[in-house]
Amino acid sequence: MSNIRFKALEMAISRPRRLFNDIPPKVSDYYGELTFSKQIMREYMSHEAYNSVIKAAEKGVRIDRSIADQVASAMKSWALSKGATHFTHWFHPLTGSTAEKHDSFIQPTADGKAIETFHASELIQQEPDASSFPSGGIRNTFEARGYTAWDPTSPAFIMDKTLCIPTIFVSYTGEALDYKTPLLKASLALDREATEVCRYFDKNVNRVFATLGWEQEYFLVDSALFNARPDLVLTGRTLFGHSSAKDQQLSDHYFGIIPERVIDFMREFEYEAHRLGIPVRTRHNEVAPNQFECAPVYEEVNVAVDHNQLLMHLLEKVGKRHGYTVLLHEKPYAGVNGSGKHNNWSLSNDAGENLLTPGKTPKSNFRFLVFLANILKAVDAHADILRAYVASSGNDLRLGAHEAPPAIISAFIGKQLTETLDLIEKTDKKSVSKAGENSGNHIKIPKIPEILLDNTDRNRTSPFAFTGNKFEFRAVGSSSSCAKPMIALNLIMADQLKKFRIDVDTLVAGGMSKDDAMYSIIRSYIIDSKRIRFEGNSYGEEWIKEAATRGLSNILDTPHALRSLLKPEAIRLFVENQVLTEREVRARYEIKLENYIRKIQIESRVMGDLAINHIIPISIRYQNLLVDNVKGLKEVLDTKTYVALSKNQIDTIKAISEHIAVIRDQIQKMVEARKAANKIEDPEALAIAYQAKVLPFFGEIRYHADKLELMVDNELWPLSKYRELLFIR
Repeated sequence: MSNIRFKALEMAISRPRRLFNDIPPKVSDYYGELTFSKQIMREYMSHEAYNSVIKAAEKGVRIDRSIADQVASAMKSWALSKGATHFTHWFHPLTGSTAEKHDSFIQPTADGKAIETFHASELIQQEPDASSFPSGGIRNTFEARGYTAWDPTSPAFIMDKTLCIPTIFVSYTGEALDYKTPLLKASLALDREATEVCRYFDKNVNRVFATLGWEQEYFLVDSALFNARPDLVLTGRTLFGHSSAKDQQLSDHYFGIIPERVIDFMREFEYEAHRLGIPVRTRHNEVAPNQFECAPVYEEVNVAVDHNQLLMHLLEKVGKRHGYTVLLHEKPYAGVNGSGKHNNWSLSNDAGENLLTPGKTPKSNFRFLVFLANILKAVDAHADILRAYVASSGNDLRLGAHEAPPAIISAFIGKQLTETLDLIEKTDKKSVSKAGENSGNHIKIPKIPEILLDNTDRNRTSPFAFTGNKFEFRAVGSSSSCAKPMIALNLIMADQLKKFRIDVDTLVAGGMSKDDAMYSIIRSYIIDSKRIRFEGNSYGEEWIKEAATRGLSNILDTPHALRSLLKPEAIRLFVENQVLTEREVRARYEIKLENYIRKIQIESRVMGDLAINHIIPISIRYQNLLVDNVKGLKEVLDTKTYVALSKNQIDTIKAISEHIAVIRDQIQKMVEARKAANKIEDPEALAIAYQAKVLPFFGEIRYHADKLELMVDNELWPLSKYRELLFIR
């Protein structure tokens, strides 16, 4: 086994750079060339067909069948011109990744030839086998039928000579089996409610949509070293490994010069991303060695989610060409920073205005305050929903580990906005003046024209931080689909804005002016949600204590976080806003629990295998060498000299035996705990058993194995070490 490790090291050190120089000098020359964009649609489609697709994407207007035939023909012509040979419906099943089934364009003819065809029926709907995708009990395994349906809000694209058509994925009976369906429904609910609120200020607003700018963190590791670590291959993280003497302590990697081999990888990856219309703009070194980040320009949320799913695929695909394996796990290495995926979320209307940008007039500032107060109220009311939608076994290892925000959901808005909201709290409706003022401008709310974009300091310890014209949801894990947090955020905001309208309309019906009513309601929201606002260090023990006094949840693990999804108020939230049915909510809860159970189960089995079949045998082999050495010393040395010189070897022999004994004992107990847990039929109880009874053994086993790593001869040790994994270029 040690030979495998050193061979992997040799391959990693001697691996030549893969140079990628065939990129046109201007990104604009090739940007979006593999995307069926608006520009391409205008070129290949009639004016009527183009307008129909745009109306379908922006207003949900159904596309006529004759128009769909034109769209399919245009897509086929464009795809063939780009060398495509197949097409697929590209969807987001509840595995968290993407799925596709390729079909050729060819249709055999009677004369033994073939022609390329692609019809509206193939564009609009397909019937992939749904039997092996997670369903949470929605359908039986033998019920294989599922449907994919075209999503015109996200452009088709070409990947590996295949025309990929973004679609939703539903069961035979109509339940959603994917993340895109509830995301689109949550976005629709948000559009409906936010538009009505915007019309309090401007009757001409017809659409409001969420925007998303994600920041993707990831690790790179040489593929040879990756393949020499069974735990990395099978679980995505290292279950063993003593910390390197040097890792991130000097902060010398963060924003440092990007290594040449990594730059080559990044240039090719960005080229591929730009061809697909993914607006990747930023790249830099992250805190931990071999950790990096990329980020795009923000986009409408549904397209941004699709692009992030594509990007994760591109990272892995291009990484292999350069001899790298991309690690998207939230905590691949213990003791150094893990990886997140910050979701920068905002709201825009069809006039091109960002609703979270403070304005220069009292009216625009008032609108900003209305949306800000509603966001804070939504987060306060549904913090546990947000926590549940970022929960995973990997993210449990990252949250609160002093590189990511804690499991306590709080919001940071900065000193200036805090002072503004505190002033509003002290200002009741009697401070409103109506005489001689224009409607919408007469409320003497604290003026905030001095608020500029990014006026707030960045609080990297906050899970939900306002950063000038958006909120940065920092608790999202690096491997997660952005759809999950976006479903939760859009949904809770839609529900809150609906309540806001009801509250305002009730006061107006009672004789209060619209502006007075809005001011009165947001003032009450500001007061009610004050507990969720925190401007300090969220890593500190003081905050944990204070959060408890405020009544905020601090849910540290996934099984307990997911419980909030089954609360009556959570089910009401999804059902009343027509995002998920109760059956769909419960199904997703079971899928999330099962995913957690399976991942801890796999990690437990891998840990037992590596310890029993790799680490212990090598440790015994080294121990035997020491025993032989001690015996040899006794034969050639006098007793006094022998006792003095053999003490260190004998102490090491004893220490190795002690560590091996503990590892064996703990693994046996872990296996027994796993067997006992597997007898539990209730999914929640089973998940809690794995979290409370199986997972705790990991730390003790690892501690003693890592001690053996420091004692055993380096040439014998079977696993690539942290100093090799983190620093090989």
